[in-house]
Amino acid sequence: MTTPLLDVKSLTIGLRRKNGPDTIIVDDLSLDIERGERFGIVGESGSGKSLTLRAIADLLPKGVEVLSGSILYDGVELVGMPVAQRRRLMGPQIAMIFQEPMTALNPVVRVGDQIAEGPRRHLGLSKADAQTLAIEMLAKTGIPDPARRARAYPHELSGGLRQRIMIAMALSCGPRLVLCDEPTTALDVTVQHQVLRLLEELCADSGASLAFVTHDLAVMNQTCTDLAVMYAGHIVESGRVKDVLRSPRHPYTKGLLDSAPDFDQPDRRLVPIPGFPPNLASRPGGCPFAPRCRFAVDSCTVAMPPMEVLAPYHQAACTESRRIFEEEAA
Repeated sequence: MTTPLLDVKSLTIGLRRKNGPDTIIVDDLSLDIERGERFGIVGESGSGKSLTLRAIADLLPKGVEVLSGSILYDGVELVGMPVAQRRRLMGPQIAMIFQEPMTALNPVVRVGDQIAEGPRRHLGLSKADAQTLAIEMLAKTGIPDPARRARAYPHELSGGLRQRIMIAMALSCGPRLVLCDEPTTALDVTVQHQVLRLLEELCADSGASLAFVTHDLAVMNQTCTDLAVMYAGHIVESGRVKDVLRSPRHPYTKGLLDSAPDFDQPDRRLVPIPGFPPNLASRPGGCPFAPRCRFAVDSCTVAMPPMEVLAPYHQAACTESRRIFEEEAA
């Protein structure tokens, strides 16, 4: 078997407390991404999706840190790697596309210069060659008149064009892993579709792997081949996108699907998930979804259930999963 491009094991992210227990935000998370794979992470806001990506990129907010666990990139440990060495990976090996294209770009630097900065720093290109590459990347992302757009400032461009600029920046050094933190949140549906198709095509052309965070199941279905469903810092279900969305095996995944519109069934009534996500400073014992789960039994509050293989490439962390879904199928 080949080694995954990214192998995350037992990753715990949180805030250290001098007096009292640490506040755990992401708890004992494990996942792996193969070369060329498009892997998605989905869940409600606050489930730990973005922090997981930021830990991989070493861009955690101040005060938040990796408390334990391992992040292996192509067999090399990233946790504890010196800052200078880690920065040399960002760009030519790992790139990140941020959530908000309206604010993620430097407002006082021309977009062509922002794209050219990475190739100049990491690939050693001259200023002229880097500018030429920037214009080529703009053309690849489908921006009309790329030479003129390269001289524009971010405020002169629409949200869709800015997001294409972000993609051009991320891919300008030919990374092998692209981290996407909800990159289409601020875009309308038509532009969102165009950007997603563009991102998928460019990654396919370069052979890059994609780690895509979103709370939108439709976007996940459109973009990714595999996914993990996160709740309160835990992965509660994982598998092939088609399998998980067609046959969810965790009550939380089923709740997400039941609460989302289905354009194939416009008359279907939406069913919200009752209650609220837990306060991470005072986590409940056992399965964190148990207080909101209509299938919960006493054992659900005792310990976090382990991931159980229910079908090839399909796992769920639910002690009642087999009973629940066998009964529903019957």
